[in-house]
Amino acid sequence: MDALAGLLDGPRARGAFLLRMVMEPPWAVRIEDRAPICLMSVRRGAPCLVPSGGGEPVRLGPGDIAVVRGPDPYTVADAPGTTPRALIGPGGVCTTLHGRPLAQDMVLNVRTWGNAAHGGTAVLVGTYLLDGEISRRLLDALPPLLTIPADARTRPLLDLLDAEIAQDEPGQQVVLDRLLDLLLIAVLRAWFARPGADAPAWYRALGDPVVGAALRLLQDDPAHPWTVASLAARAGVSRAGLARRFTELVGEPPMAYLTGWRLAVAADLLRESDATVEAVARKVGYSTPFAFSAAFKRVRGVSPHEHRVRPPEDPLDLPERQRALPRDRPVGKLAP
Repeated sequence: MDALAGLLDGPRARGAFLLRMVMEPPWAVRIEDRAPICLMSVRRGAPCLVPSGGGEPVRLGPGDIAVVRGPDPYTVADAPGTTPRALIGPGGVCTTLHGRPLAQDMVLNVRTWGNAAHGGTAVLVGTYLLDGEISRRLLDALPPLLTIPADARTRPLLDLLDAEIAQDEPGQQVVLDRLLDLLLIAVLRAWFARPGADAPAWYRALGDPVVGAALRLLQDDPAHPWTVASLAARAGVSRAGLARRFTELVGEPPMAYLTGWRLAVAADLLRESDATVEAVARKVGYSTPFAFSAAFKRVRGVSPHEHRVRPPEDPLDLPERQRALPRDRPVGKLAP
């Protein structure tokens, strides 16, 4: 499995929160939705992102893309000093800072939201709910805010997403989900390929001819009864040589990495499928449900069943989002 493909394999975008935000100055929106990750692309104008905790504002231009990793709040505005007039809370619910509902006043069109139909700033927004541990390996390696400048490789995807986001055709949500996936992969690939990129150790190790081969074997077939000896034989090196080099580059021994990967895959399968615990155990390489359950609880602190039935942390409830952003309201203005 490719490292970046691993980000979206399993908990891909499903019913992602997508909209076009159109604003005319002065404007500022406080984001406190606690979403794990949000992607923003500027179509026109030059908004700025103001991180929480007094971080330096980041100005974006047309074609630029920002990825904000939650759950910390932040502000999007026409200028760093503009006072927010709207707040986006969990579930995409929009209110004033004092709690008065605003969503009904700010819907401009299908998946289009803002304070002016022809405002000088337009931003495409895509918000994910990613709670799978496979994705977490990569998300934990990202900074709270990363930006990618306008690029010829992402422009066609942005144009297509912009054209599709306001459509209301059958299957439209699935189309938008896949476009968002493609755009996020393109952004992360550009981010990790840049000079001086601080990619996670396991991602860098994939480029090593020996350790990269071993990682791909483990990721592609976690159910195989791997040992360090059998893995070294497939990679064409000695057992001691693989163990030493793997630990140096990845930061943990091969079998420890395999255990973490198996349980990450299992966590996604438990949430994303109806497979029994026994079936999941077999799929990730455990001979009995008992052995799998013991390992799962030891590492994650809950049983497989408890993990399956426990609601994801800070979920974005799709019906609530749809109620928060109705499609048939007239153009409105931000309340003071």
